[in-house]
Amino acid sequence: MKYLEYRGFTGSIEYSPEDDLLFGKILGIQGLISYEGVTGKLLEEDFKTSIDEYLAICKEQGKAPEKSFKGSFNVRIPAELHQRAALKAMEEKSSLNNLVSEAIRSHLSKEKDVV
Repeated sequence: MKYLEYRGFTGSIEYSPEDDLLFGKILGIQGLISYEGVTGKLLEEDFKTSIDEYLAICKEQGKAPEKSFKGSFNVRIPAELHQRAALKAMEEKSSLNNLVSEAIRSHLSKEKDVV
């Protein structure tokens, strides 16, 4: 699946055959910001307009906007795995955060767009 990117936000691209319509929503946030279009160009325009409107509303209300994928997340794993990972990180004189980041990076290295 490809994604739309604009002003730090990432959006999905989906297709509804019943409606013959492209649609999507902003990914990685709690709120719901959706958009649609009958062509790719119109979908992208509505995507950008939706984000601009969201940011304007946040500014009016004095609220900080949510951001897609802030760089932090909670992961639930078995206690034994947590312990083994934490001890391995200590042995490597590193942090658990760094160990997890490297594991994810390694797993994704098979793809084109590696972070």
